Amino acid sequence: MKAHLTRRYWFSSSHRLHSEEFDAERNRAIYGKCNNPHGHGHNYALEVTVSGEVDGRTGMVCNLVDLDGCVRAEVVERFDHQNLNSMKEFDGIVPTTECLAEIIFKIVKHSFHSAHLERVRLEETANNAFEYSEAEPFRP
Repeated sequence: MKAHLTRRYWFSSSHRLHSEEFDAERNRAIYGKCNNPHGHGHNYALEVTVSGEVDGRTGMVCNLVDLDGCVRAEVVERFDHQNLNSMKEFDGIVPTTECLAEIIFKIVKHSFHSAHLERVRLEETANNAFEYSEAEPFRP
């Protein structure tokens, strides 16, 4: 029997949405108030969803202690109270929440092997949430 497990985690980070490819006027037009030269912060809610067969002995998809330890060590401690613009993960990349979700997915996929990583969902505000999984990319 396959089951899905979703766990929630919280961390706070700041960023400035700004691309070196555009001039100041174009950056303001694209990113609006998120282009504030001093940046701005978010209290992110992260959901990590894994799936797998339910272990007949434990009754679980995976050990929650292992998942929590991985996400806290590899994601929360890495990004909590950091300015994303100054982190190596965002060299040459605008630190949008879409990009942060993709980076987090890749970190967890590389670090956690006790269950299949289905997706990550990153809630930036009460109105904005972003999901990333390894589905086929959109091609307009």
